[in-house]
Parts: sequence; structure tokens; C-alpha cells
Amino acid sequence: MVAVIEDAAITAISDWVIDSALSGIDADRLVREFCEKLNQAGVPIARAHVACSFLHPMFRSFSVTWSRIRGVERNRFAHASSKTEAWLRSPFKALLDGHQNEMRFRIHKKEGLNRFPVLGEFREEGYTDYLTTAIAFTSPIEKSWSHMDGALTSWLTDAPGGFTDSQLMALCRLLPRLGAGLKMYVREVTTHNVVSAYLGTHAGERVLNGQVQLGAGEEINAAIWYSDMRGSTALADQMPARDFLARLNRYFDCTAGAVLDHGGEVLRFIGDGVLAIFPIAGPGGEERATRMAVAAARDSLARLARANADPAYADEPPLAFGLGLHVGDVLYGNIGVPERLEFSVVGHTANEVARLQDLSKTLDRPVVASDSFSSLVQTEWEPMGSHRLRGVSEPQQVYALHV
Repeated sequence: MVAVIEDAAITAISDWVIDSALSGIDADRLVREFCEKLNQAGVPIARAHVACSFLHPMFRSFSVTWSRIRGVERNRFAHASSKTEAWLRSPFKALLDGHQNEMRFRIHKKEGLNRFPVLGEFREEGYTDYLTTAIAFTSPIEKSWSHMDGALTSWLTDAPGGFTDSQLMALCRLLPRLGAGLKMYVREVTTHNVVSAYLGTHAGERVLNGQVQLGAGEEINAAIWYSDMRGSTALADQMPARDFLARLNRYFDCTAGAVLDHGGEVLRFIGDGVLAIFPIAGPGGEERATRMAVAAARDSLARLARANADPAYADEPPLAFGLGLHVGDVLYGNIGVPERLEFSVVGHTANEVARLQDLSKTLDRPVVASDSFSSLVQTEWEPMGSHRLRGVSEPQQVYALHV
């Protein structure tokens, strides 16, 4: 006798998916518990795979795979991953190309094995039936897939004879609910990705937590970084625009990339300038923040040397930059006009670090620091004497980082 999936069991899973989505469950747990509850209800899922597109500067999609043996596995895919052989010969690609909502292959009957190599691999692993579906997040469906806005899913069983009609009916009834939960998760993750990419992680969190009014902010103590690319004005006039943009991004990788890798936060790209902070908080205080900034500075110089050694850019002038390092109090918050805000730092400390960067040109040193900054970091500093910074009344003792 073929077991029939009770409506009450399907309703219970449906209610759980919606409640979980509203409470903010992550995709890993959503997929894992969804599969576990399906098994408890009599739908013998042995392996499930869910892939969703999302907005991210480095990745085009993520996937969650659950199986009885391995549990949950999470992966992210770079923008170029859609050109891989595995993707081009996958049921997912065929599903999208055919503008279909679902495809089923009875693996135990060798359906689809010649067309899709992955199905042969699944058959060797003991699976008997395969269902793949597309869940669109926008309407019409054609628009959703042209923008890759949705979820692709696959469902495998190892039950003898594959899925029954009752089991497939139950699964297909529940998939739109799962899609709603995934859509809410993806939209939330995308929001975080976008604000982090354009505002920085910490500033983005503040904005998402409601700090969106003009003037909203707080005074913080921080180590401040300001770097500027050398010779950019002349090169911008001489080089093709795309070549200059590529050069600019290589410079940002050397500077802003080093800041991020060493725990700092990039606040603004001011033309070819980088304004960043290392907040002073937690264990270590000022010493820790300034030490992180110096480590980032040394890393940026090492990255610069590697970039200049790349034979692909041997015909271009070497990349170079000047960097000012300072420490002090700044106002960290929203500036601009009510309709167009920017999260940044303002105050005399922020002005002074820009002047220190200007001074690095005169002193012909790549990294210049204030006395207040250099006194906090045990490293090799070269005294550069007392200098008057534009807009600062008293002369300042300045030090160059020994490189």
C-alpha cells in the first residue's frame, strides 16, 4: 500500500517555514530543518541542494546542500563560475534554458544519464530519483531568470522505486513556501552586502540599525588613515579611461585592501584618496589600533611592490602613493543633506591626517605619522622634524615609517 502524506503534516511544515522566515532564520538552518521535517512527514529526502543568486561584489550566488550523511554544506560562487563545464552540463542550466519550472529524472530507470553526467554520479551513490525546480522571486518568471533572481533546487531520494506521486505532490506544495523563506533571507543578505560594499561594514550596520538622519553620529577615538595615489592627475589625462580605472583599482587593492585585511574600515574613496579608520575599542586600546594601522601600511607597501613587479603592467609608470597616519577624536556619523547622506568622520583630526599625507610629498616618504600616533607604536620611525600643517596653528613633530 502506498503511504499518503497527511494534509496536517504538510500544513504544519508550511506554517513552520513562514514562522521561521519571519523570525529571520538563516538559509542553512532553513534547508536543513525543512529536509528533516519532510522526512518525518514521510517524504524520503536523502539529499537536497538549493542555490540562490544575490548581489555581492565578489560572488554571484550561494548554495546550501543537505544530505543525511554529510549534513549541511555552504558554498559561494564567483561571477565567472557560470562558465564552468559542470554548470554548462547541469540540469539547472537546462531548466533555465528551457524556461521550465521543474524537471524529473528517474535515476533508477537511467533517465537523463546520457544528457547529464551528474545524474550518473548520483546513481552510483545509490540515489534513485531526482527532481529539480526553479522558484522565481519576481514576476514574470522570464524577467526573474534574466536577472537570476530566484532559487534553483534539486531533491534526491534513495528510496526503492524513487518518489511516489503522493510524496512529489507534498514536496511541490511546500516549495513555494520554502521559496518565500529563501527570498526573505536573500533580500536581507543582499541589503547587508550592498550597504557593506558602499558604506563599509560598521557604518552599514549603523545605518541598518536606524542611524539614517542628518547629523546622527557619535564622537569616537580612532587611528586614522589617509592615502593618495601619486601622479594620478597627469596619468588620467594620458591614459585611456578604462586603463586608468584598472590602474586605480590596483592601487585601491594595495591600500584599501590592506586596511580591510588588517581590521580597519574604509569610509570613503575621495577620487584616488582612501579615508579609513581603525576604531579604538576593546582590549589593547590605542596601542592595538595604531599597531593594526602600521601593519596595514607595511602590507600596502608590500602589495605595491608586487603590483609594480607584474610584467603585465611593465609599460606603465610604477604605482606610488603617500600615506598619513594620525590618532585622535573624530565625529563619526552622517553628513550631507537629508536626501543624500554619507557616513564619514569629521573634525580637526580628520583634517590633520590629510595634511600629513600632503606632507609626505614634500618629505619624499611613503608613510608619514604624527607624534601622537608614532608614540603609540613600537617600530622604526625616522624623525622628520617639526612642520607646520596647513590650517593647524602650532608646528607638529612628524615621523616617517622606516621601510
